[in-house]
Amino acid sequence: MPADEPTILATSGGHRLGGRTMVEFDALVHHAVDLSGAHGRRPRILYVGTAIGDAEHFTARMTEAARVAGFDLTPLHLFPMPNVEDVEGTVLGQDVVWVMGGSVANLLAVWRVHGLDAVFRRAWQEGVVLSGVSAGSICWFEGGTTDSFGPELRPLTDALGYLPYGNGVHYDSHEGRRPLVHRLVADGTLPETHCTDDGVGLVYRGTRLVEAVSETAGKGAYVVVRENGSAVEERIEPRLLPGP
Repeated sequence: MPADEPTILATSGGHRLGGRTMVEFDALVHHAVDLSGAHGRRPRILYVGTAIGDAEHFTARMTEAARVAGFDLTPLHLFPMPNVEDVEGTVLGQDVVWVMGGSVANLLAVWRVHGLDAVFRRAWQEGVVLSGVSAGSICWFEGGTTDSFGPELRPLTDALGYLPYGNGVHYDSHEGRRPLVHRLVADGTLPETHCTDDGVGLVYRGTRLVEAVSETAGKGAYVVVRENGSAVEERIEPRLLPGP
């Protein structure tokens, strides 16, 4: 069963150190699966590592994490060429798309070359849950803040735009992100912007923000809007997810 309406889970988390593996899926990845409605069988997860150049060592770690979680994981590689014959069919056959962090600017450029901007939109509309961390969160919005271009954070304003907001990730762990988000919202570079501390995710049904969730106690989500030429921030208290 696909999700009953287009669903995105945009996060600053989802992974943790494993016991017997390097990486395990934390509660946010499990929540993406719950949102997909995949029950009574092994959930199908598409792992997209474009933002880190399809690094094979991390694909291996994610494959191990999926085995531990009881998921069937398919990696979608685009380097040096797509690793599947039917990219669109592969994407549409999943329950969840999980996009890894890294360079969101590079991710967007490569996806557009291969037509994935349109493929992921169709998958979203047909009930495949779109999710991911960091770059894998920003990509679904109008834009956000990124270190894709160098150590100094810069704005990115040409993301996929499925969600008509800006996105701020790692809001509590990178001291430059909050002030830059505030400046970009205040001057109109970014629209209303939704931000997550590490370990927090935002659930969207269609384009409506319906809930903030967290795998870590004490973390927050935030909505930053422009009022009278200034940025105004409101904290949203996430619902703490059960451990996986």
